[in-house]
Amino acid sequence: MIAAMKKPAPLLRPTHPDDVPALIALQRRVYPYIPHWTEKKFHNQLEVFPQGQIMVELEGRPVGCAGSMIVSWDEWAGPHTWKEITASGTFDNHNPEGHTLYGAEVFVDPDLRGHGLGHLLYEGRKALCRAMNLKRIIACGRLPGYHKHADTLTPEQYAQKVVWGDFRDPVLGFQLHEGFHYCGVIEGYIPEDKESLGNASLIVWLNPDYDPARPTLIPEGAPS
Repeated sequence: MIAAMKKPAPLLRPTHPDDVPALIALQRRVYPYIPHWTEKKFHNQLEVFPQGQIMVELEGRPVGCAGSMIVSWDEWAGPHTWKEITASGTFDNHNPEGHTLYGAEVFVDPDLRGHGLGHLLYEGRKALCRAMNLKRIIACGRLPGYHKHADTLTPEQYAQKVVWGDFRDPVLGFQLHEGFHYCGVIEGYIPEDKESLGNASLIVWLNPDYDPARPTLIPEGAPS
């Protein structure tokens, strides 16, 4: 009897410059109606903060990606857009003096949703947050189910119903499952996002290992 061959496991690893063209092609598939990153901006992200750029590879091809930078959250706690906080996707607002890892982007191959790739990327961010002794991870997530209820509910009411379990939203529901807490809605975050009608949920994960007595450090051996 021939033993069944094991399927290859997805590999979480740092994003490299050679990955950029394939990741842009994947991003176009995931978000066909939202402007994708250019190669110039993608490479700039890798130069500004290489440790924050991670991806998932399966059978030699990219199947997921997460982009992050560090910010001083006091500067961005009020209303802001994705373009403003990310400096139009260049990550030039990255501030190594900050204590907040800002999740600027996550995308996963739509044919492989439900296979744990998003979980790997979120765990990778948490590991980086711990290694650098950052206080928290903050992100603004899409609300792709909101357009179905926009005639009767505000974005805040919709998000609350997702938190309460009355509605299922594929993004906010996933983030809550990953241990993030819902903090409110930011309107006009990505105006081009027709499903969310430009709205995003503000979420936070607090690092349980954060030590304010220790400095924030880029981990030794991290990619550069």
